[in-house]
Amino acid sequence: MDKNGWLVFLLVLALGALSTGAAGDLPSRAVASIRAEEMRVQLDFLAADKLLGRNTPGAGLDTAAAFIARTFQMCGLTPVDGSYFHEFSLHKIFLGDTNSCRITGIDGQLRDYLIKKEFMPFEMTADKNCSGEILFAGYGITDPESGYDDYAHIDARGKIVFVLKRGPRQNDPASPFWIHKEVSLTRVDEKIRNAIAHGAAGILLATDPLHNRLLMPRGFPWPNLYKGFPPDAVPVTVGGMEAEKIPAIQVGEEAMVQLFGSIDALRAEQAAIDSAMAPHSRILAGCRADIRTSTRHSVQHACNVVGLLEGRDPRLKEEVVIIGAHYDHIGCSKSGTAGQDSIYNGADDNASGTVGVLAAARALTAAGKRPGRSILFITFAGEEKGLFGSNQYVKEPLFPLPATAAMLNMDMIGRNHPDSLTITGHLSSHELEKALHKANSRIGFLLDLSREGAMRGSSDHAPFARKQIPVLFFHSGLHADYHKVSDESDKCDITKMARVAELCSRVAWLIADREEKPLFTPPAKPVK
Repeated sequence: MDKNGWLVFLLVLALGALSTGAAGDLPSRAVASIRAEEMRVQLDFLAADKLLGRNTPGAGLDTAAAFIARTFQMCGLTPVDGSYFHEFSLHKIFLGDTNSCRITGIDGQLRDYLIKKEFMPFEMTADKNCSGEILFAGYGITDPESGYDDYAHIDARGKIVFVLKRGPRQNDPASPFWIHKEVSLTRVDEKIRNAIAHGAAGILLATDPLHNRLLMPRGFPWPNLYKGFPPDAVPVTVGGMEAEKIPAIQVGEEAMVQLFGSIDALRAEQAAIDSAMAPHSRILAGCRADIRTSTRHSVQHACNVVGLLEGRDPRLKEEVVIIGAHYDHIGCSKSGTAGQDSIYNGADDNASGTVGVLAAARALTAAGKRPGRSILFITFAGEEKGLFGSNQYVKEPLFPLPATAAMLNMDMIGRNHPDSLTITGHLSSHELEKALHKANSRIGFLLDLSREGAMRGSSDHAPFARKQIPVLFFHSGLHADYHKVSDESDKCDITKMARVAELCSRVAWLIADREEKPLFTPPAKPVK
């Protein structure tokens, strides 16, 4: 080939790279299919008043699910096991009539407690009895990322654990449990789940006295105990968890004094934990509890919505990259003033992320070719109730968890500065972090990588991270409309949403089309 021939050949290669993207990049036709105007229509629909805030469960959520499934189908995604719906049961919980708490304290005296005044069952309590020794388990937290574990070196099996709300050094911005961080491990439901995971027979939870003066038990405001509450204002829990539940109640000052001798004594225990950032867990010698909580429930249903883009490689297509977002929100206010807005439309939280998933589905199916691995698109229900949908998925996955290469989660991607984006989870995999930076070189976001703690997160990537699956969490930050009726679709930056969807799609393509699956990087052990 002569010199002119080589020039023509190189020019053809260059034009091909421009038209289809360099090797490994998302094809340009896929990027072109992410259309802001289409995303605006989808956002307006999901955040419309007629969907009534997409509460889990609820008719508005069902309407959203049908819309998402139809969009997946129109994009060309296929159902999984014959369905676009990954259904799970929910239980609406009603408090029964037989609830009691009896505690033997450090002085050997036995005392019966009064419901509502001295103890109150939580929404996650069981329809069960329990009795046993009382184990003080600090804050009831197990956090591999910070190395803090209240259950280290103790055996909680068959015990009734006494734990405090919040987390150590909650007022310190440097603490992994700072009160202003979104840390799911400090939530009451996660403390109860952790107690169950460690074999506890029951749990007593108290407001921490170091930072609070009001120590009365709150638990859940059950309508049959608070006559002013609407009779249907009852909690919802995942039905599959019913058999695992344990009696879970909140106690107040009376129990603190009986178990520790005084409020000051418990306050000193808490201060010691915070000072050393180390547990003080121990059996409370001579202390026992007998607890009975009774509930009844009605069964309802919700679903995650799923769609599959099957990979092209005969071997790699058995592995999946998950692109997800939660599509639920918190419904309507039951105590709003007549004539005022009472619908929590949840445009940014998280219609924006849901629309991001739909845009990614459109892009990746329009690419003109398929990546080596399969890509599973999921929108989760019940995130606002306690990561219901994502927890249920990792419990009953559609693809084996070891075959899940990565989970990319979009939650609140439409607000704040147009060029800034917060990423959590980048340290969960070196390969995933490299893919993120390579993809962002084509987008140009100013990435805030300062927030780690993927396992502690309060969005749908966290259950996957806890199963040692690499994750990335795309988030544009909190704002004044968070969980307010003012979170409306016209406040979302649709151009930014489109760019986040493109970034997520590019990362997914890079991971789905590489030969080796990303390796999970365990959290580094903190320096003592």
